[in-house]
Order: sequence, then structure tokens, then C-alpha cells
Amino acid sequence: KLLIWFDASGRKDLPWQKNKTAYRVWISEIMLQQTQVKTALPFFERFTDRFDTVGDLAKAPLDEVLNLWSGLGYYARARNLHKTAKIVTKKYGGSFPTNTAELESLPGIGRSTAGAIIALSRGEKATILDGNVKRVLSRLFGLTAWPGLKKQESALWELAQKFTPNSRISDYTQAIMDFGATLCTRARPNCLDCPFQNDCIAFSQGIVEKCPGSKPKKKLPVKQKSMIMICCSKEFLLEKRAPDGLWGGLWTFPECDPENLQTKLTELRLNKKPYEILPIYRHTFSHFHLDITPVKIKTEDTQIENKADTIYRWVADKSLAKIGIPRATENLMEKYLA
Repeated sequence: KLLIWFDASGRKDLPWQKNKTAYRVWISEIMLQQTQVKTALPFFERFTDRFDTVGDLAKAPLDEVLNLWSGLGYYARARNLHKTAKIVTKKYGGSFPTNTAELESLPGIGRSTAGAIIALSRGEKATILDGNVKRVLSRLFGLTAWPGLKKQESALWELAQKFTPNSRISDYTQAIMDFGATLCTRARPNCLDCPFQNDCIAFSQGIVEKCPGSKPKKKLPVKQKSMIMICCSKEFLLEKRAPDGLWGGLWTFPECDPENLQTKLTELRLNKKPYEILPIYRHTFSHFHLDITPVKIKTEDTQIENKADTIYRWVADKSLAKIGIPRATENLMEKYLA
């Protein structure tokens, strides 16, 4: 039933469905984690235009990779792409492993992503369980538990493996993702046109909106930082962050805890300059709110000293800089353009 639906209504013209190499499937799968297809499309096109092969990606500077990722968020995905590209190039001669166990050993590739790479690029039997598949199976079987629970996830993996067929693997894998993304959607699913209407327990019991259950909500904690917006003419001073952690490897405004502002200004040799405290700007991550207090300082001195563990540069325009800048920094640059 699913393949009949896919033949009539499935998506067959997505860019990663053309020339379905393991490399292109891998890039698309990583981009589609936490990101909708329509958002990922232009990023995929730009990314693969610049990095045509895994070798191209491996040779590129991380700054350029992060620059092309800027705006997609969850930047650990981009850092892991770069790490994996280097491993695949060096250890596997530029060809991706052909079994899920080896794929799962690579940075940023989990069980479902490994299955997708094998199934979509090679047409070999492998199972996926992304968010769309979890939702489809939960509704078909009337499962109201949150899929993030270990016991529930294990049950869904069993179902996903049971229904993965022995033929048309690539089509089936694309079909079940498409089905969840376009018909059995999270909000307002099109149950009237669903080929599984007579088989769906959630539909028969009137509990579609309860399947699957939502993650238990908890109040997000709030963290506070001061970000120092040092302006010279129409340029801002940015600092390169450490390779890992929040916004790892990206360029942001020099930052400190609010109570350490004077210490940071002294470190930057700007403690004698007048500064302006701007309204708090809130940026929300998946696990906390970050309340940023922008501190704006104008200077005519562009000689900021780099240290062993700190690198600065003046930036006027993100597109000209070709570096990775997180959305929060970009928004503040636009809002308070020097």
C-alpha cells in the first residue's frame, strides 16, 4: 500500500534523489535532522555545488564549511560532517563504508542515518527510524507513548524492521519518510486520503493527535551573557570560538559573564572607552534560553591583539567574510549595524 501511494504521490525530484551517491544521501540526511526539507533545499544545493565530493569537503577549511552551514543551526552537525569527510577520505579512500556498523562509527552518523545511507544509495536492506517513521508507526499501531523513551524506541525499531521489505528498498525508505512528511503530518494529517485509514488504530480510536506522545515539557533554564559589539567604521570585531561546545568554531562577538564585563574590556584594552548597554536579546536553543546583553563600543583603533588561544578579526559583511557566524550574532550585527 505504501509503495502504491509513493508511486502516485511520493517525492521523486528532490536534489539528493538525483545521482544518489552515499555522499549526497549522507549530506541530505544530516541536513534534514531537525530541519524541514524546504529549509534544507537551498543549503544542500550550495553545499554540494561547492563540495562536489567527500574529498572536496575533507580538504576545505572548517571556516568555509561553517559559513555554508550558517543559518541551519545545530552546528555540531557541520563539524561532524567535516570530521567524517576526513576519515572517509583517509581511512576508506573516499568511499563510504557499505555496512551500517562501520557507518555508525563515524562522527554524527547514528543508526537511522546509517540505514538511510545504505538503503537510499545502495538499495540494500537497511532500516530507518527518523521522526516521520516514528509518527507513522505510532499512529498505525495506536502508540501514545513518547518515542524518546527507551522501551518505546525499541518497540518502534522492531516494527520498522518488520515492515522493511526485501525489494524496492530505496523506494520504500523514501516512501515512508515522504508519507510522514506530506500526508501523516504532525499537525493536521490528511486522514481522509490515507491508504491506511482502515488499518490505522489511532484513526479508528480517534486518538490520532495523541500518537505519538509528546516529550514531557520542562521549563527551559535561562543563561545570561554580555556580548561586546566593538565597532570601527562599519565593521564589527568578532572572536573565533573554541572548536567544540556552543557555537564551536564559529565567529561571535567577544563574550563574558555580565559580572566580568570590566575584566573583559580591560583584556581588550577598551576599559577607558565609553560604552552603551543595549536591550537584552533572547536567543533560544533546544535546551535553554540565552539572554544576551549587547554592549556597544566605538573605537578608531583596529589593532586588537591575538593571543595563543584567541583569534579576532574585523567583519563588515558575513557574505564577504566567508566564515561561520551563528544566527544570533548575525541578527545583532544587522540590528545594530555600525
